[in-house]
Amino acid sequence: MNKKLLFSLLALLGTVVGIKAQRNELGIRLGMSNLVGDIGKTNYILQQPLDLDRVSDWGVPFYGGVLYRFNFNPHQTVRLDLGYNQVQFSDKAAKEEYRRNRNSFGKNNVYEASLVFEYNFFPVNNEQMGMLSPYIFGGVGGLMFDSPKATLNHDFKRNADGVALAPIDELDFTTTTEYSLGKKTVVHIPFGLGLKYKFNHGWGIFAEATFRYAITDQLDHSKILEKDVVSHYNADIISPTTGGSLLQTGNYFAVSKEREAEFINKRALGDLQSKDWMNTFSIGLTYSFGRPPCYCD
Repeated sequence: MNKKLLFSLLALLGTVVGIKAQRNELGIRLGMSNLVGDIGKTNYILQQPLDLDRVSDWGVPFYGGVLYRFNFNPHQTVRLDLGYNQVQFSDKAAKEEYRRNRNSFGKNNVYEASLVFEYNFFPVNNEQMGMLSPYIFGGVGGLMFDSPKATLNHDFKRNADGVALAPIDELDFTTTTEYSLGKKTVVHIPFGLGLKYKFNHGWGIFAEATFRYAITDQLDHSKILEKDVVSHYNADIISPTTGGSLLQTGNYFAVSKEREAEFINKRALGDLQSKDWMNTFSIGLTYSFGRPPCYCD
């Protein structure tokens, strides 16, 4: 009895795996992404892809990704995307004169994962030698990117030997800035359209335009958040009341906080309420493994 039950379970598992296998699709794709934000051009499509003056340092911007499709039926698909974007942005290419005069620039490394629903207008996922179909899609995902951080070092003036000088007033200290990058993750909303051509039963090629609305204004490093700014205080001159740095007491501390707020305000570029977009144009190749699709009730 146990052997019969085990055989039945294995047979059922094999049937389920077979049904799923015939609907699975794996693929790779390559392309180029661009940012639409507070630095650089604001074209959602047909952007100048790179700053030619910095190719030797930054290389060429590109997008590379892998995808998995589960085809529910010949028209409807759920897709998982994993990708890497190297994006570049430069005011030199902007049409606005104030941006060109500002001449800010930069690059970012953006990793993405998204889950989208895809609808094909024709039954391209059915069993046939070849078929062409446009499709649309939309979903939700996450972006992990390089985010700007800053350390403000507050220090009293020093003599030639490097010894901190006794302060004369509350403004008698300097503040220097050190920049760094950290990883940050945010939500994004991907959507777009494409054209898929399936040939020779299992193989397919596609071209796609993907638009991503990112819930952040930091992909182009145009803003630094208050929580990403840390202040360090010189400890050579000690406060007699607290035993800590004199710069963390009274008017000295108040001035340091004013400088911190001024730094954050001056560091921000463009519209502080806007969000960034990252858009990709790519081509890809997919393979449907297992038996040819057979969508049965």
